[in-house]
Amino acid sequence: MVPSGRKHTGKSGKKSMEDQVIRAYEFEKEDKKDLRGSEEDVPEADINKALLAKRKRLELYTKASLKTSNQKIEHVWKTQQEQRQKLNQEYSQQFVTLFQQWEMDMQKIEEQEEKLANLFRQQQKIFQQSRIVQSQRLKTVRQLYEQFVKNMEELEKNHDNLLTGAQNELKKEMSMLQKKIMMETQQQEMASVRKSLQSMLF
Repeated sequence: MVPSGRKHTGKSGKKSMEDQVIRAYEFEKEDKKDLRGSEEDVPEADINKALLAKRKRLELYTKASLKTSNQKIEHVWKTQQEQRQKLNQEYSQQFVTLFQQWEMDMQKIEEQEEKLANLFRQQQKIFQQSRIVQSQRLKTVRQLYEQFVKNMEELEKNHDNLLTGAQNELKKEMSMLQKKIMMETQQQEMASVRKSLQSMLF
């Protein structure tokens, strides 16, 4: 945005230059008019002298006008330069502050990202350790189960063997007891028969 004072200075400088050019043009017209009006009455040597004097006055006026115009232009340029510098400094400071805040925000974001990365690595390490522990636990459970099944099979086998042996022993004892009973029965019957025969004979 261009300041209002800067606009006003530029317009006034431009108007002053136009006024000076217009005054110089009117001065020259007046000189020519005076020369045309007096050419008939004034001698040629006086005309040349008057022209030379007017020419010198015009040169002096032109130099003065140029000097004034240059001073005004220089003043306008200097004012504009100061305004531009002021505006640049103002926005430059704002940009510097903004970039500093941006850099601080980026540093905070990087710090947070590093913290999150560290936390993620820690969680990943804990998770891996947990998986190792769980794998070991599962392996132990599997081994224990296999040992349990094996021991149960051996126990069942031993029980079967013991039961078979006990059954065989029982059968053997029953057979022997049966034979013993039969022998005792036979002996008793033989004794009874012998006794009966003896009673019959004697």
